[in-house]
Amino acid sequence: MQKLIEKANVLMEALPYIRRFYQKTFVIKYGGSAMQDAKLKEVFAKDVVLLNYIGIRPVIVHGGGPQIGKVLTQMGKKPTFVDGLRVTDGETMDIVEMVLVGKVNKEIVSLINQHGGKAVGLSGKDGFLIEAKKLKITKRSVSQQPPEIIDIGMVGEVKSINTQVVKSLENERFIPVIAPVGVGKKGETYNINADTVAGEMAIALQAEKLILMTDVEGIKDKNGNLISTLTAKEAEKLSSDRTVSGGMIPKLTCCLQAIKNGVGKTHIIDGRVEHALLLEVFTTEGIGTQIVLN
Repeated sequence: MQKLIEKANVLMEALPYIRRFYQKTFVIKYGGSAMQDAKLKEVFAKDVVLLNYIGIRPVIVHGGGPQIGKVLTQMGKKPTFVDGLRVTDGETMDIVEMVLVGKVNKEIVSLINQHGGKAVGLSGKDGFLIEAKKLKITKRSVSQQPPEIIDIGMVGEVKSINTQVVKSLENERFIPVIAPVGVGKKGETYNINADTVAGEMAIALQAEKLILMTDVEGIKDKNGNLISTLTAKEAEKLSSDRTVSGGMIPKLTCCLQAIKNGVGKTHIIDGRVEHALLLEVFTTEGIGTQIVLN
């Protein structure tokens, strides 16, 4: 009986959060181990379906770097990166689109639907959802010469988001699953960083939450301790004093931009933990790092 009571208490702990987030939009960046481990994929799909059934509006933006790399290797193309971004020529872009839109996206949609959800797969081309432009990378010159512009091919940045498609699906209780592929004014295809797309999508939708699923616990202090909550000012300080480094910097930058542009809260959580989404959203302690404006 005591175990049953404990289960009831868990549900009651979640009640205030369920009430607070009813009809609110959560943009979730799905990537890392949670996309590759079979059990974690099942758990993620069930968590998303649960969020949807209790009235929360999840919007999924997914990555797919390892899957793209695997196919490129099988086809004899050696991946090349500049500042962490994949150099994407025309042939590589075709493969990226094939893997992200044709394979990874449909697998996620299928898994969510198998567990009772109503997911719909999209890319930035659908309904002109993500208008993109070519990303320009500059390299500073040691002399007084102008900065060198590095061409990394069909890699883009978000120019604008057309929210009409997503909002229409949300209103009918569908779950949008978005591949981070954008379209240029002339119909050209661009590969875009999934964290960036998630952040821009959260801003455009004025989401209640932006949640980035990663393969780390969250943001840690200089002593390696997990920081549960950060204000924007505190987060900027951690970046400037290099407490935060490497791959966490763009994620932190993405979160800061989101909360400064109307998103309620941002979260960086460990997708390797089962039910990471539910534990972060519906418990007082949470499991990752939440970043708030003030």
